[in-house]
Amino acid sequence: MPERLAETLVDLWTPLIILWITLPTCAYMAPMNQPHTLTTGSPLGLSRQSEELRILNRSKRGWVWNQMFVLEEFSGPEPILVGRLHTDLDPGSKKIKYILSGDGAGTIFQINDITGDIHAIKRLDREEKAEYTLTAQAVDWETNKPLEPPSEFIIKVQDINDNAPEFLNGPYHATVPEMSILGTSVTNVTATDADDPVYGNSAKLVYSILEGQPYFSIEPETAIIKTALPNMDREAKEEYLVVIQAKDMGGHSGGLSGTTTLTVTLTDVNDNPPKFAQSLYHFSVPEDVVLGTAIGRVKANDQDIGENAQSSYDIIDGDGTALFEITSDAQAQDGVIRLRKPLDFETKKSYTLKVEAANIHIDPRFSGRGPFKDTATVKIVVEDADEPPVFSSPTYLLEVHENAALNSVIGQVTARDPDITSSPIRFSIDRHTDLERQFNVNADDGKITLATPLDRELSVWHNITIIATEIRNHSQISRVPVAIKVLDVNDNAPEFAAEYEAFLCENGKPGQVIQTVSAMDKDDPKNGHYFLYSLLPEMVNNPNFTIKKNEDNSLSILAKHNGFSRQKQEVYLLPIVISDSGNPPLSSTSTLTIRVCGCSNDGVVQSCNVEAYVLPIGLSMGALIAILACIILLLVIVVLFVTLRRHKNEPLIIKDDEDVRENIIRYDDEGGGEEDTEAFDIATLQNPDGINGFLPRWGMPTERWEERNAIQTGCV
Repeated sequence: MPERLAETLVDLWTPLIILWITLPTCAYMAPMNQPHTLTTGSPLGLSRQSEELRILNRSKRGWVWNQMFVLEEFSGPEPILVGRLHTDLDPGSKKIKYILSGDGAGTIFQINDITGDIHAIKRLDREEKAEYTLTAQAVDWETNKPLEPPSEFIIKVQDINDNAPEFLNGPYHATVPEMSILGTSVTNVTATDADDPVYGNSAKLVYSILEGQPYFSIEPETAIIKTALPNMDREAKEEYLVVIQAKDMGGHSGGLSGTTTLTVTLTDVNDNPPKFAQSLYHFSVPEDVVLGTAIGRVKANDQDIGENAQSSYDIIDGDGTALFEITSDAQAQDGVIRLRKPLDFETKKSYTLKVEAANIHIDPRFSGRGPFKDTATVKIVVEDADEPPVFSSPTYLLEVHENAALNSVIGQVTARDPDITSSPIRFSIDRHTDLERQFNVNADDGKITLATPLDRELSVWHNITIIATEIRNHSQISRVPVAIKVLDVNDNAPEFAAEYEAFLCENGKPGQVIQTVSAMDKDDPKNGHYFLYSLLPEMVNNPNFTIKKNEDNSLSILAKHNGFSRQKQEVYLLPIVISDSGNPPLSSTSTLTIRVCGCSNDGVVQSCNVEAYVLPIGLSMGALIAILACIILLLVIVVLFVTLRRHKNEPLIIKDDEDVRENIIRYDDEGGGEEDTEAFDIATLQNPDGINGFLPRWGMPTERWEERNAIQTGCV
């Protein structure tokens, strides 16, 4: 390091010496062994006339230079002389004192106040501070009065090449696709140099590769790194270490340098096809394997990675394309062969498949290398297994008439053992599906018989399950559903669809429809119901009513004449015979009740009660309403009377010794005798709450009593 610093100082000072010698005389410069000199004009405090005379006598005034230079990193046994302050007012009488202030004055720079010499007392670093601004002033030694205004000047720290280039962001990482062409840009790196970039070549950098050839190259000035070999293969080598150097001084001898590393990774491209690990695969599978089960796996290896190694698998040929399928496992990158349809060892014992693996993502740059796919052969051997019985049909539909005899055969199920051994089969009914035990099955031949009578009107369908079990291996069982439909027979007679009650108006007209009735039948004939209606033979010549069949399978009852009277006959019963169209036909007799009623002129029924019809002669409906109103009014008056009596606290109950055992009765008519004494009860007089109550006379019609009560109260 000392030798390099000495060489640097020699290289630096040599041009400075030549520069100082050749400077023009108007800009004064001290020789090599003299410091820089700053010269000033006349001192302050002279008269204006003297100042003007001095100006005329002197061709130049003021500071000759306004800056000085000091070399950085210079160290010696004594402080280094930077320069000298001098004013042309100084006659050498030592009556002038020089003062220095500003950046570093007294700490970094020291001045001789008599001679004006400025020394650097500390070692300077341009990279820490490049220049210092100071103020120079000449004052009178005795009075300290300024001889002229203060002036600023700059001391610049002169750079030497003392800083090596640095890669601040290193080490570096970069990627480039494999198989890239020559000169493909990889990345660029940048170094920094703390030296002065405008002075000399201390900060002029040149880049080079120390390690990494012949794969990569670098541009000396821009530091752009490029591939130096074409078609580098990631599968051969994936990662490269490149050592990069930056050297200052333009790369010349004596310059400082710094290094960094760059790791270049080749990224994958799809330049390799998949390849099966073997050309022939063998798998075995039991014939009773569940659908969707994985039979085996095949794998095609690909030297690429990531999505470039992804392959899809397909079955492209073979005699088992309908029974097997292959799917791609994205995680394991292999093909999974699965069963699509059931196998049967007794039918076919082996299958051959041709499978293909093809890349999913094809790079068109390498498509000319050939197809990015591969094929392999798969042999699948079917192994025999003990299979459960197989029914001749997956479901059975049986029909039976509801009047079928017990133990009659309804139908039959059949099953067989598909294995070569062909075990005998036993049949049974799953009683969870036949809780009432209405059916039986023959254990040997599978014939289903009727155990209990059936009624279609209770249940049309019966669903049972038949179980087939191998005799040699009871664990091998099969089940089959059996649906039994109960067919209808004509075993129910028709009847009225509802409880009908007809009303006949006294003022009705002959031929008027009294009632329309319909019938129902619990049976279900194929062509629908058709009913026949008739009267009993002894009622065919009924003088009062007749019947008429309607097109909608209903029946209308008509009156033959008018002049019906409730007094003469209040209710008529009309038996009607209803027959169905079954084979053989069934019939029943339903009776229709017909009541004779009083109706309005427009045919609205008002009353069908005979007692309401038998009223006293001359008492109209208006009179009845008036009587009812009077009764209500009387009840209201009695309630008010009782209420007022209670407010006056007058007891209405008569003591025992004061009981009056007699009834006071007033009659406006004669007769009645002892019956009239029962019009009132003595208990009523003793019960305030029942003071207004009364009992009707025994044996007297209600209407008559109400009339008499109305006469007594004056309402009539």
